[in-house]
Amino acid sequence: MKKKFSLKDLKFYKEKLLNLKNDILVQIKDISENILMKSQKDLSGDISNYSLHIADVASDNYERDFNLGIVSDDRSLLLEIEEALKRIEDKTFGFCKMCSKSISKSRLNVVPYTKYCKKCQEKIETKKE
Repeated sequence: MKKKFSLKDLKFYKEKLLNLKNDILVQIKDISENILMKSQKDLSGDISNYSLHIADVASDNYERDFNLGIVSDDRSLLLEIEEALKRIEDKTFGFCKMCSKSISKSRLNVVPYTKYCKKCQEKIETKKE
């Protein structure tokens, strides 16, 4: 049996999702400005004309790749958030996409963009293993 969420609940989750979205956008912007847009010399702090040491270059490349991974994960999360916001507008928010049962508020408080109830999420994760 589906238990509808009140308008107050939907407003709460919409605000929570929008705040999370904003935090992620700020993080992506910071990473882009501070790491991804800088040259190798800027990253190393080297202002001389000497070539960079290979270990420094490798370390800087690792950090850049690591940050690219974070940005990629953040973009995926942004898509999840956008989908959740659309479900709020469609009045389908808070219902599991697999079994159509209500997702618990405690779960939504932790993962407000979730599409699945705990039981169905566990089934999905078990299949992946």
